[in-house]
Amino acid sequence: MLKILGKVSSINVRKVLWACAEMGVPYAREDWGAGFRSTDDLAFAALNPNRLVPVVIDGDFVLWESNTILRWLAAREERFDLLPRADAQHARARARVEQWIDWQATEFNAAWRYAFLALVRRAPGFDDAGQIAASLQSWAGMLAIVEAQLQKTGGHIAAQAFTLADIPVGLGVHRWMLTPIEQFGEAAGFTRPAFPHVQAYYDRLRARPAFQSHGSLGVA
Repeated sequence: MLKILGKVSSINVRKVLWACAEMGVPYAREDWGAGFRSTDDLAFAALNPNRLVPVVIDGDFVLWESNTILRWLAAREERFDLLPRADAQHARARARVEQWIDWQATEFNAAWRYAFLALVRRAPGFDDAGQIAASLQSWAGMLAIVEAQLQKTGGHIAAQAFTLADIPVGLGVHRWMLTPIEQFGEAAGFTRPAFPHVQAYYDRLRARPAFQSHGSLGVA
């Protein structure tokens, strides 16, 4: 059985849990990370030198990096509806899905980092009002990109139908929805923009049983 190392409050662990639920993959999970077994433990570091969750173990195969794990799971389970085949016939459709998966890991994540650590995690050193406001503006800019893309597809981020890309992007949208922006926004001159297509998309994702079980868990 697949083993997943990582605590459920981690957004990257929840990507993998959500994907497993979508694909019907059985697994056993162990709590690792802040508040649980330390990822500085030498046994964990031997599995992932970055000392970050999640890590998955499938027999003698060990894999880290959440978005890579998503791709591997889809390939292992032959879920070509979620990630099209890696051949010439399906190259464009696959590239579109992977484009949004990679965008989540780079542009989307970078935008929200400071504001999220300040407003949700209350992390020490993340209390500069100017940087919070700048992060919120950047984050809203990323949501505007999602809004425009959803208007084009009429359904999900890479296509009309649900794909693997909706797991990382959907969790980024979930984080936007749950972050208490209003507590800071007025003082910083920032108002949460209205994104009707993003809201409809979020509602569609929340209706999925796999998201209900593993995507939200009441945490951003």
